Amino acid sequence: MTDRREKGMEVRRRVLGDAHVDRAEAAKSDFDASFQDLITESAWGTVWASDGISLRERSMLTLALLAATGNFEEIPMHIRATARTGATKNDVAEAFQHVAIYAGVPKANHALKLAKQTFAEMEEEKNG
Repeated sequence: MTDRREKGMEVRRRVLGDAHVDRAEAAKSDFDASFQDLITESAWGTVWASDGISLRERSMLTLALLAATGNFEEIPMHIRATARTGATKNDVAEAFQHVAIYAGVPKANHALKLAKQTFAEMEEEKNG
């Protein structure tokens, strides 16, 4: 295992949580193993592992970029990650306001809807 992959797994677990990473690893197959290695090393072991900005800031940027590019399926996962990155509900709302202005109101509106649903689920799970 490379140093970047080890660091990537460490950061991935810190941001997404052990349960999420364990499920993803268990679902990995020969077909997608090289892709999983790529994102673990590049996204998690390089970008997310950088100390150039905080995890909170990186979380906000990621959510804004996902919404702006219409990659909505990843938003709930990254909303859940805010519990570990320090990005608050207000931070998320602010990020999506930027999306509304610079990428379009419909994208921001849909992202807000997903965020509200996910935050509500997280609250239910917490109060369980």
